[in-house]
Amino acid sequence: MTLEITGLSVRFRNEPPLFAPLDLHVAAGEVTTVMGPSGIGKSTLLDAIGGHLVAGFTMTGSVRLDGQEVTHLPPEARRIGLMFQDAALFPHLSVGDNLAFGLAREIRGRAARRAAVEAALEQAGLAGLYERDPATLSGGQRARAALMRTLLADPQALLLDEPFSRLDAARRAAMRDFAFAHIRDRAIPALMVTHDPADAEATGGPVLSLTTEMPGG
Repeated sequence: MTLEITGLSVRFRNEPPLFAPLDLHVAAGEVTTVMGPSGIGKSTLLDAIGGHLVAGFTMTGSVRLDGQEVTHLPPEARRIGLMFQDAALFPHLSVGDNLAFGLAREIRGRAARRAAVEAALEQAGLAGLYERDPATLSGGQRARAALMRTLLADPQALLLDEPFSRLDAARRAAMRDFAFAHIRDRAIPALMVTHDPADAEATGGPVLSLTTEMPGG
């Protein structure tokens, strides 16, 4: 699976584009990082790729998954996973039920779904915490649970929006290793936006910068 972006830019109403047109190709199991100053539109870039632009924003360019155009598909048809900085879990569901919420539709039956979640909890170092209240988890545990919930949906690509920024230094490094290892093992193309050069360096992948300077400007 690959993620390919061609000539992608976003504008709000009749204002100038937020950033210059972006071209990138993310290979299977690779993490490409996009950096840039605050307010340039890094999160909006991810919204455009995932199909989540809000009213008033328009996109030019194309998004392809494994060569297939998905630019005009609704978010649910793109199967692009999202992981945000707050690692939000549903407070009214147990840890296990949070993960089960993201399960791919192909996994049917209560026993099969329970087994898939238990296996994911084991991989995340959260074995035995199926019934646990998410509020009792540490920041690192919540981040791992949120990532596994996203991966259980079997996404074709993964978008990471400042995914480690709420963690302290020790948990941040551990979570980076955990996340990038799972991305490589599952051969998912991933695109991350971040302010932190250490996050970008840890990926071992390409690093790009958004700019407002237009071609020929």
